[in-house]
Amino acid sequence: MSIAWHEIRDHLMFSSSTLGFQHTFDAIRHSSELLAHFADPAALLDTLHVGGRAPDEKNQLLVALVGVAQSGGETADCALTLMLLALWPGLDAVRRRSIWRRIGTGDEVASEILARASEAIRGLDRQRVNWIAATILRNIERDLIRTRQREDRHQCLRSEIDPDDIPTDGEALSADASPALLHGDLVCIIGRDADLVIRVAVDGFSQAEVATELGLSEAATRKRYQRATRRLRDALQEFL
Repeated sequence: MSIAWHEIRDHLMFSSSTLGFQHTFDAIRHSSELLAHFADPAALLDTLHVGGRAPDEKNQLLVALVGVAQSGGETADCALTLMLLALWPGLDAVRRRSIWRRIGTGDEVASEILARASEAIRGLDRQRVNWIAATILRNIERDLIRTRQREDRHQCLRSEIDPDDIPTDGEALSADASPALLHGDLVCIIGRDADLVIRVAVDGFSQAEVATELGLSEAATRKRYQRATRRLRDALQEFL
C-alpha cells in the first residue's frame, strides 16, 4: 500500500477512538437493538472482521450501520466511518486489483474507491440488497473497470489513427458483454457454482472472500470450487 492509503485508514481509526466519537456511538447503540451489545467501536469492528458470528449475523450489523449512515444528523458520519473501516479489507483488495489492472495510480485509485464507497453506502437500497459488503465492493470494482474502459475507448477515438482501427460499436461493447457471455457458458457447464468460479478464477477474489459474499463457510466454498473446476476440466477435455 502507499503511505497515503495507510494514512487514510490511520485517520479513520484515530477518529473512531476519540471521546466524541464514542459519545456519538453510544447514541447509535441506544437507537439500535442490534448494535446495543457493543461497548465501543473497536468491539464492533473486531466482530465484523474476525468475530465468530455467522455471515448473516454480520450482514445484519452492516444493515443497521447503513441505516444510520443514511439517516442524517451527527450519527450518520459516525456510522459512515464505521462502515468504511468494516469494509476496509475488501476495499484494500479492490484497490490492489485495480492497480494491477492499471486503472490508475495508487493515490488515484484510493481516492476513487473511497469516494465511491461513501456514495454507495449513502445511496444503498437496503430493500433490494441481500449482502451489504459483497454488493458494495462488487459495484465499486465493476464501476472502476467500466469507467476505465470508457476512458480508453474515448482516448482511442480521439487519437489520430487509421479509421479502420477504430472499434465498432459491437467491439466497444464486447468488454462489458464478455462477462455475461462467460457466465452464461459456465452456467450451462457447472450450474449454480458459475458465480463462485468467476469470482475466484477471473475476478481474483480469495475463496474466503467469496465465502463471505455467498454466505457460506470457507470449507463449503472450497469443496464447491474444487467440484466445479473438476467438472469444468472434464467438460473441456471432451472438446479436445
